[in-house]
Amino acid sequence: MLKLNRVHHIAIICSDYERSKHFYSKILGLKIVREVYREQRNSYKLDLEVGDEYQVELFSFPDPAERLSRPEAAGLRHLAFEVDNVDEAIGYIKYAGITVEPIRVDEFTGKRFTFFADPDGLPIEFYEK
Repeated sequence: MLKLNRVHHIAIICSDYERSKHFYSKILGLKIVREVYREQRNSYKLDLEVGDEYQVELFSFPDPAERLSRPEAAGLRHLAFEVDNVDEAIGYIKYAGITVEPIRVDEFTGKRFTFFADPDGLPIEFYEK
């Protein structure tokens, strides 16, 4: 039987590299591990850490296609980050000018969560620990 150890990384293609780099590294606070410009593709690849693990890759490509709908399009629905306190996390990103949906409660776990969007409209979730 196949044994999968963990999710290694999540790749995100952005439309404005500098804006998305700022969002993920400065607003969400993901640590930059490595940044590489790939000349043959005219694109950047930014490796980011969540906690102490490399987990997110941010790519720039010339003229990427737009996301068709939010969030029920086929493919990646959203990216969720666990936080210790949803209220504190919301306060921080609201201070950065980001609009956040009202807090909801997971009917199965009783945990609180909310959604907001990255600069390209990718739904991001904060899910309370």
